[in-house]
Amino acid sequence: MAVLDTFSLAGKTALVTGGNRGLGLAFARGLAEAGADVVIGARDSHKNAQAVETLRAEGHNVRALAVDITDPAAVDGLIEDTVSAVGRLDIVVNNAGIAIHRPALEVPDEEWNTVLNLNLTALWKVSTAAARVMRTQGGGNIINVGSISSIIVNRPQWQPAYNASKAAVHQLTKSLAAEWAEYNIRVNAIAPGYVKTEMAAVDKPEFRRYWIEDAAMKRYATPEEIAPTVVYMASEASAFMTGSVVVIDGGYTLY
Repeated sequence: MAVLDTFSLAGKTALVTGGNRGLGLAFARGLAEAGADVVIGARDSHKNAQAVETLRAEGHNVRALAVDITDPAAVDGLIEDTVSAVGRLDIVVNNAGIAIHRPALEVPDEEWNTVLNLNLTALWKVSTAAARVMRTQGGGNIINVGSISSIIVNRPQWQPAYNASKAAVHQLTKSLAAEWAEYNIRVNAIAPGYVKTEMAAVDKPEFRRYWIEDAAMKRYATPEEIAPTVVYMASEASAFMTGSVVVIDGGYTLY
C-alpha cells in the first residue's frame, strides 16, 4: 500500500460526539473527506440538522442522531442506532465537552458534576459501549479529545473541573489502550492548545496576553488545523499507535 493510501478511510464508519460545531464539525468533515461514513451524535437537533445539511452539500455521507450522552441509557441507544444506520462502527471520536471558568472555592457541586459527567463519565460510557461492538467485529479505533489543560494550569481564567477532567481523559486513554490492544482496538488522544471556537474566546484582549502571546507560534489554531491529526489517528497510517496523547498547541507547553 502506498503511503498516502494508508490515510484513506474509505469503507470505514465513524461516530463523532459533539460533532455539530467547532472542533467536532471539523473532525466530522475531515473524516468524511477521507472517505468515512460519519454519524454525528449531539444534543441539539437544530444544530445537527444544520451540520448535516452543510456537509451533505459538500458531497459527504453524513447523518446525525440527537442524543444526550450524559444519559447512560441514551449512550447504549446511540451506539445501537449508529451501527444500525451505517452497518458497523470502526471509529469513535469522543469530542463532546464543556469548560466553565470559576475559581475552585466558588465551584458548586452541581457545576463540578456537570463538567465531569460530560467530559469524563460520558466519554467512558461511549468508549465502553463502542468497544463491545468493536471487540465483536474484530477491532476499532477510539480517539479522545483531551487538552493541554491536563498538562498546565490555564491563565488568567481558573477552570479546575475542566483541567481535572482532561487529565483523567489522558490517563483513561492509556488504561483503555493497554486493556483493549488484545482486541485490536486502538485508543489514543489529542491535546489541543487554544483553538478558535465558540468555546474559546481567543480574540478577547484579556485572554490574548496569556493564550496567544505565551505560545511559541504566537497564534491560535483553527479547527481545520487540528482535524488532519484526527484523520491520521483514525487511519491505518497510525496503525502502530495506541495509548498516545498527541499535543497540538503551537508550542504553548514548551515553556
